[in-house]
Amino acid sequence: MKISCIIIEDQVPAQKILQRYIADMGTIELKGTFNNALTALEFLKTASVDVIFLDIHLPKISGINFLQILSPHPKIIFTTAFSEYAIQSYELDVVDYLLKPFSFERFVKAVSKVSPTPTIESAVVSRVSPTQVEDDFIFVKDNNDYLKIKTQDIQYIKSDGDYTKIFTVDRSYFVAYSLRYWNEQLPTKYFCQIHKSYIVNIQFISRVSGNQAFITETSLPIGRTFKDNFFTNYLKNPMK
Repeated sequence: MKISCIIIEDQVPAQKILQRYIADMGTIELKGTFNNALTALEFLKTASVDVIFLDIHLPKISGINFLQILSPHPKIIFTTAFSEYAIQSYELDVVDYLLKPFSFERFVKAVSKVSPTPTIESAVVSRVSPTQVEDDFIFVKDNNDYLKIKTQDIQYIKSDGDYTKIFTVDRSYFVAYSLRYWNEQLPTKYFCQIHKSYIVNIQFISRVSGNQAFITETSLPIGRTFKDNFFTNYLKNPMK
């Protein structure tokens, strides 16, 4: 039996990430997506669900205030970009607290607390996704297809909120993973974060001028926070 759920989230990119994770997991049935808690409250007057993915910062009424007035309530998984509410959320007896941007694996762990079936391992294995990163290739989802990309063909990756855009030799891909995710997964021998919004494959850098790295004619900024690591570990000793 599938777990039923709703999403209460006012940011469209965050809605799309949750919707994709729910669809990819295959054991959760999404009953509705709501931009604010009041419309969700109207829905819950005539319907019931097993779990709510609830943002904390919402228009009209916050997620925490919504939870306090919803009694009894189903299982709650908070989704938020603000870590300072973690302690308060557990005082409200929520199932889990997902700090944006979160990976598919972290999402599965949260859902597994609602129902022990399926296991985290089986859910991850069944999903061919950007999570499966090897030194020589990654998979990215493009509509209903999964496309294999050689990591040696990735020139750079640009952050776009909770999403990232991967630029290769031939084309670009828009994917629902954060820059932090790619920074942790890609091989550090060649990939270096040079700015809060950019990871670059140093094999494609043709020159560095001041605070700019160039890939042919494309100029990428080098952030002050990342400059020392880039110059020390990649320019002076690029083959680690």
